[in-house]
Amino acid sequence: MSLHPDSKILIIGSGVFGLSTALWLARSGYRRITVFDMQDTGWKGYAPGAGIKSASADINKIVRFSYGNEIEYQRLASQAAEIWDGWNQEIASLAEAELPEVLRKGERKLWHKCGFLRMGAGDEFADTELQTLRNMEIEGIRDTQFKSDDDNDIERAARTGWAHKLDVCSRQERFGVHKAVLDSSAGFVVAYKACAWAQHLARKAGVEFILHPTNGKVVGIDTTADHKPVLRTADGKTHEGDLVVVAGGGWTAGLLPEAVGLIETTAGSVATIQIPHDRPDLWDRFSPENFPVVTWGMKEGKDIYSFPRDENGVIKIGFRKIKWTSYGNVAGERISAPSAEENIPVPALEEYISLNLPELAELGLSSTWLCWYTDSIDNSFVVDFVPGRPRVAICSGGSGHGFKFLPILGREVVKVLEGNGDQTVYGKMWKWRTSTAKERNGLEEGEEGPRVLDKQRMASREDWVF
Repeated sequence: MSLHPDSKILIIGSGVFGLSTALWLARSGYRRITVFDMQDTGWKGYAPGAGIKSASADINKIVRFSYGNEIEYQRLASQAAEIWDGWNQEIASLAEAELPEVLRKGERKLWHKCGFLRMGAGDEFADTELQTLRNMEIEGIRDTQFKSDDDNDIERAARTGWAHKLDVCSRQERFGVHKAVLDSSAGFVVAYKACAWAQHLARKAGVEFILHPTNGKVVGIDTTADHKPVLRTADGKTHEGDLVVVAGGGWTAGLLPEAVGLIETTAGSVATIQIPHDRPDLWDRFSPENFPVVTWGMKEGKDIYSFPRDENGVIKIGFRKIKWTSYGNVAGERISAPSAEENIPVPALEEYISLNLPELAELGLSSTWLCWYTDSIDNSFVVDFVPGRPRVAICSGGSGHGFKFLPILGREVVKVLEGNGDQTVYGKMWKWRTSTAKERNGLEEGEEGPRVLDKQRMASREDWVF
């Protein structure tokens, strides 16, 4: 199909993939863009506690550049970081009335370059870690990385003010070994403020949003006699367009049954710890100035991550090694879809806290939830036209690492939508694909697999106390 500035483009989903696509389409000259969502991310915002169930509606997300041998993602993340820097500067320069409400209070900052400590649980570095360092060398940015057992890096960290973040869990002193790399160029973004800002920019660029539990809830995608796509919404209305982009996160497969087998809805376990305001020792220790984003034990199968405290004293900790599924009947198919479950399976987080952050154990957890993502068969995104449906595109498969690309993802999506995907490195990477591999990122397990939530023992509040 051929797009023109007045093509009517309908986007399903107001999370990261939908927002970035809408913003870049509008800035590319397209004038008739409408975003549908069954959750009111406009009025309620994306803040945790506002009732929005989406991976994009979160406290914070990691911005990292460590991608092993996947240098294309490393490069795209670096380009995104330049825009994150620009957004920080733009927000700081604006008057309060020119900002979305969530940015009028508290910190006016999206992107915190507090560092990212990739910390092992054993006495050897993972192969992917060493490959990441080689790629950093290729890109000319190795000096942003500090390897814990490299004397030159240790000296350079001391000289440049990063030494205090190289072993924040005192693992060398307590266990006699500490294998880690500190990335001084990485950190985190405040997720809910970032999404609110991106939606604000999209609205300013002319994008229309229909955010409502019935008016904005898409229940089906049909096709007219002349091959145009038509959205059916829960209020009984139909919406004809020239192009539909399905960027529905965990709900994508339910709208595109063709995608079952290529993507799957899964959940990571998330918990928070609230630091009391009357504990200045902890408030200072876990501030972004003193504590980086940390991942622990990726080589050893731990797969835990944690953040510095936010402006409200909340520390977020996550477990992504086991990606839970929840099967049900969706549009006549048995597929995994987001569940209303708020509790997390028991074994996820206690070991990390007791071994690495023992001073937090006495506080216990203050909340838990399941963060529903959409995994692809290979953890790479899926951005392409749906086979047999030339006016319906999919923009999904974030696989737990998509948020950092919010400022830049839409640039590459627009190229695909304009029919130039085969001419770009990302269009080729994100093409619709199949696999006959025995293992396909867990998608081969199905409803009988061991990750189904119904088979787990979920944590009760008694398990929140260590």
